[in-house]
Amino acid sequence: MTNPNSPTSIDVSIAVEGLSLPGFLTVPEQSKGLVVFAHGSGSSRFSQRNRFVAEILNEAGVATLLFDLLTPEEEDIDQRTREFRFDIDLLTERLTGVIDWVCRNEATAGFSIGLFGASTGAAAALGAAAARPDSVAAVVSRGGRPDLALPHLKKVKAPTLLIVGGEDTIVIELNQQAAEQLLVEHRLELVPGATHLFEEAGKLKQAAKLARNWFLHYLSGS
Repeated sequence: MTNPNSPTSIDVSIAVEGLSLPGFLTVPEQSKGLVVFAHGSGSSRFSQRNRFVAEILNEAGVATLLFDLLTPEEEDIDQRTREFRFDIDLLTERLTGVIDWVCRNEATAGFSIGLFGASTGAAAALGAAAARPDSVAAVVSRGGRPDLALPHLKKVKAPTLLIVGGEDTIVIELNQQAAEQLLVEHRLELVPGATHLFEEAGKLKQAAKLARNWFLHYLSGS
């Protein structure tokens, strides 16, 4: 059931590298910062998991921006070949461009910025955080592949939370390897009983609350 007091999402068009990427921007009253979502593995702004996390953040007074990293044409190709979802350089460049848009857009300029990355989007989030250290205040990875951002990890300045399902054995190992490369404050949080997509009852909510607490702490500067 939709909360009648929840803030309204508005459609935005984000100009990046000559492209126009569609997104959903939600800004609660007296927002405590803005979290930009980086989807992965063929997902989009319509990702039900990321929208669920966004709602948890909105309820806590955090603004959110969900957008498409790929154009419709690229998405069509990716559905057949999966080539774009693993093009971390491309995804990182797009996300970095979106951060720049957020910083100059009248409705979002001045917000402390957090990045929430899922799957390969987590690698893009860490790469973008390394590219814009003065703009990104916090990063959260959910079931992510931070190992794919290996060349950038030592340059990340934003406190980073890595959330992984406790049953997601391979991804746990990859996150542990990536965590060893981070020089900034970071934490690896395992959600007991959760697999890669956090599909088990209550597990995605646990992950969302961990992300919420991390962003509330670092985006508010407390």
